[in-house]
Amino acid sequence: MTKSVLIVNGPNLNMLGKREPEIYGHTTLSDIEQKCSSHAKELGLSIEFMQSNHEGDLVNTIQDAHGKHAGIIINAAAYTHTSVALMDALKAVGLPVIEVHLSNVFAREDFRHKSYISFAATGVICGLGAKGYILALDALTEIFDQ
Repeated sequence: MTKSVLIVNGPNLNMLGKREPEIYGHTTLSDIEQKCSSHAKELGLSIEFMQSNHEGDLVNTIQDAHGKHAGIIINAAAYTHTSVALMDALKAVGLPVIEVHLSNVFAREDFRHKSYISFAATGVICGLGAKGYILALDALTEIFDQ
């Protein structure tokens, strides 16, 4: 049976490629989804890819992952630094979680150095752009094989 991975993207990531390209690059979220889909197939995984600017939609999607997905990749974007609700949802589903950030959050403003998502994450990848999602799929594959 093919294992499924939920890939969750938070607020403003729908603007990738247009928003602050000097920080986030020119790759769009659609580009990232295509790369993830292709790489997941190579790994024998399936993915569900979603983005929302609404915290409640993200929480509902994470809660729905229980019994449906084997792991979660999350780029919570700005909610990383504010959302206890997302952290609690991730902990509640009990799945391996890889937190991804396109930029190196530790080289940016101080408020970005705090992550509520990290309290629920198995691992964190930051600063490697869209490649971080691919590395997260690889990491989950290794976790699944343990």
